[in-house]
Amino acid sequence: MPVQETDAREKANRLSEEILTYSRNMLFMGLRFMENALSRLVFAPYAGDSIGTDSRYLYYNSDHVLRLFRENSPRITRTYLHSVLHCVFQHGYVASAVDRVLWDTACDIAVEVMLSGLQLPCVDSTIEAQQAQILSVFADKVKPLTAEKLYYFFRENHFTEEQCRTLREAFALDDHTPWYAPGTGSDHGSHDSGDAGQQNDTVSPSDDPEQDPSCDAPDDGAMSPQEAEETWKKIARQMQVDLETFHKQRGTQAGDMIQNLSALNRERYDYADFLRKFAVFGEVMRIDDDTFDYSFYTYGMQLYGNMPLIEPLEYKDEKRIREFVIAIDTSGSVRGKTVQRFLQKTYNILKQQESFFSKVNIHIIQCDAEIQEAVKITDQEGFDSYLSTMQLHGFGGTDFRPVFAYVEELIRQKELTDLQGLLYFTDGHGTFPQRQPPYRTAFVFLENGSNNYEVPVWAMRVILEEQALNDSSIR
Repeated sequence: MPVQETDAREKANRLSEEILTYSRNMLFMGLRFMENALSRLVFAPYAGDSIGTDSRYLYYNSDHVLRLFRENSPRITRTYLHSVLHCVFQHGYVASAVDRVLWDTACDIAVEVMLSGLQLPCVDSTIEAQQAQILSVFADKVKPLTAEKLYYFFRENHFTEEQCRTLREAFALDDHTPWYAPGTGSDHGSHDSGDAGQQNDTVSPSDDPEQDPSCDAPDDGAMSPQEAEETWKKIARQMQVDLETFHKQRGTQAGDMIQNLSALNRERYDYADFLRKFAVFGEVMRIDDDTFDYSFYTYGMQLYGNMPLIEPLEYKDEKRIREFVIAIDTSGSVRGKTVQRFLQKTYNILKQQESFFSKVNIHIIQCDAEIQEAVKITDQEGFDSYLSTMQLHGFGGTDFRPVFAYVEELIRQKELTDLQGLLYFTDGHGTFPQRQPPYRTAFVFLENGSNNYEVPVWAMRVILEEQALNDSSIR
């Protein structure tokens, strides 16, 4: 490249970084609770056509930055904040099976909704009217408007690539290809590095060894990939704490962001691990490798040819589900399809060899304000048969007490002799027993955005996301 062109490119890069620094300083003034987040990214030119981030660098195309600054300088500030919010909510850390078109669209919408709610005077607000018009079509159907909720809404409603492209015209401000470069937390293939004829001082996230997201020890002040992931998690938790104070001071402006941060930072349960808490020890026909001494075995085989001195035990103590009660709230506010998915999910876990004894004593109880149906399951075939023919009964009010009274009667009649726990799937609006039962109890709720579920002090509370019932996950 001629020296004159190199000097011009370096000057354009310097001016671009000054503009980005100015935008960051403007955001500092209005978002004190985001100081740490706004200053974490290191500026780096690249071969893309706009601005993007991999949670370590803020990549920019200097021609794009300079042109946009001349035309609409507040749009630069909005784009800067837009990209930082992607980092705060860890949108770049996704599973390989994610639909990139749907995910990119969902992330841009979620970020723009939060950004608009802040009502910052330093960012461009001219696009918000168009965004509000689009959001009115499905905002009531997706609550809260998190990227995860939007993604599953788009997928369940079979949004096409053309529909997503229309949405992104109003919500997309930055380039997401750095998310999917190697080393960013996603195991997608590397993104397009641009035209090979680009100037050699303009790089893509996967081209420059000093700016490669997979580099563990950058020397330009950027975080390593591992450090970046942990840092953004900490920033998100701290922002939630700070925002709650900010929210009280500024009214409802931070409401959308608080909801999104609460959903992000809420402990996520592994439902399979949770069910294992109700398992008990029992003998199963299985060689116990843990108690088998190979030295005596091999010595006997060497000494006598075909006679080991010790044989492995043919049974082993393992923790599995034996006696269990699953209660289903069939009041009018609980959807039948969701109940069926919950039972199917529970069964899929229980029927695994590691969780399910060959003979079990599982009672499935349907109840609204009174017991509507009670079924006893003794083996996997019985569970299969029940799921294939199950019908829901009730749809009245909600009272949890009849289930506990029924279980107490089963214990008195010796129908249940070693009950380990009761799992109650419900929407939470009902009358709880006043006494603590002599077995562990968990109330399972489906996440609804507010998560203001109250349970007695003696009960466990588990909140499942709807996608967990579908055996699928973004992350």
